[in-house]
Order: sequence, then C-alpha cells, then structure tokens
Amino acid sequence: MKRIFASSLLAVLLAYLMLLNAGCSTYPSAAEVGGARGAAAGAIAGQAIGRDTKSTLIGAGVGAVGGAVLNDQRARYRGY
Repeated sequence: MKRIFASSLLAVLLAYLMLLNAGCSTYPSAAEVGGARGAAAGAIAGQAIGRDTKSTLIGAGVGAVGGAVLNDQRARYRGY
C-alpha cells in the first residue's frame, strides 16, 4: 500500500514539476497556473478518496481541467 502511494505521489509531483517548467521562459498564463494547482489538489483528493492510482489520476485530470477553466475565467473577469 505504501509503495503504491509513494509511486502515485512521485508521478503527481513529476507532472506538477513538468507543468511548472513548461512556462519558464515567460510568465505562465492564468490557465496554466490554475491547471497545475488544480492537478495537484485533484490528485491529493483522488488519492484520499479512492486510495488507488486510478483515483489519483482521475482526480489529477479533473482538477487540472477545472483549475485551468476556473482560473482563466477569474483572470478574464478581473481584466488580466
């Protein structure tokens, strides 16, 4: 059980670092920041709820999309 959790956590952290590193040359857009934060939060929530890799990946995917959309809309509303 601990090995699966450690592998899932490692995969999520690597994905998070890749998303952060993708925009190094310029400032990341609001959608990119929201997607990265949403993916991290979704992966943690998915692991806590489902306690398996499938739930973690589903949570990360849903969180990334949701975070990107919500943060992009919020930035547009504020005029960024």
